[in-house]
Amino acid sequence: MNRRIKFRHLEAFIAIARAKQLKRAAEQLNLTQPAISKTLRDLEDILDVTLMQRGRAGVALTPEGDVFLQFAEQSTAALTLGLNSVATLGAGGGASLSVGVLPSTAASILPRASEAFRERSPEAVLRVEEGPHGYLTDKLRSGELDLVVGRMGRPDTMAALSFTQLYTESVAIVVAPGHPLLGATQLSQLADTPVIYPTRQSAIRPLLARLMISRGLPLFKNRIESVSGAFGRAMVLGPMQAVWFISHGVVADDLASGRMVALDIDTGPTDGPVGIMVRSEEAPSPLLHLFRQSLIEVAT
Repeated sequence: MNRRIKFRHLEAFIAIARAKQLKRAAEQLNLTQPAISKTLRDLEDILDVTLMQRGRAGVALTPEGDVFLQFAEQSTAALTLGLNSVATLGAGGGASLSVGVLPSTAASILPRASEAFRERSPEAVLRVEEGPHGYLTDKLRSGELDLVVGRMGRPDTMAALSFTQLYTESVAIVVAPGHPLLGATQLSQLADTPVIYPTRQSAIRPLLARLMISRGLPLFKNRIESVSGAFGRAMVLGPMQAVWFISHGVVADDLASGRMVALDIDTGPTDGPVGIMVRSEEAPSPLLHLFRQSLIEVAT
């Protein structure tokens, strides 16, 4: 049955249902009335049901026709969107995608995903904005961003958004090589040292709060709150030799190169999903689909 139904069958059926007259529908499709009438009969023969009742006043949908119309409209709309999307990608010029990234993904997965995306759509303009979780998700909901890549936030920050997990990430506690607290194994040992701590808007702040509570510790008094990668590195590697609480992805390269060292303190409760956030009730654009696939491939 599916192989026998053609686009022209659905197009004619939808046009007749909307116009409520064979003659008017035929004019809209630049067909003769006998031709569009035959197309409708062919569709009814394929489905083995009567979709429309013909009369002097025009045509009226049967119950079967009313049900089939919904799916016929969805099918033709999806196909039209697909054809337009392919044409948009082929034309290239002027197409753009705005991506929000949390610091951990800006330093890890995003550069490689951006390269893969450029190979798929070399003419598209990619706009990247870094920031804390609440700031980026607000911009995503308002339409200023097309998607956000980063940790999933608290339920109240995820309203009207859908989340696709890419991987799981923990919080690292890092210091400069040779730091006096390099052998520390307990959070309580950091009480009197300068600490770079995530802001209230960050996705990892609630996770660290639970970690501190589970250890029976108050919030660090000697802290500076920031999610800036540049600032955090300057404070860790500079004269202050601060201790930095940060998502592992932000400092993965620093740890691999030996520029920084992770303290041997258990941060297991801070493990959390990192993924793609988009508006839940909106169909993805062609560019968003391509960038999403690039992220999934790199994460895999």
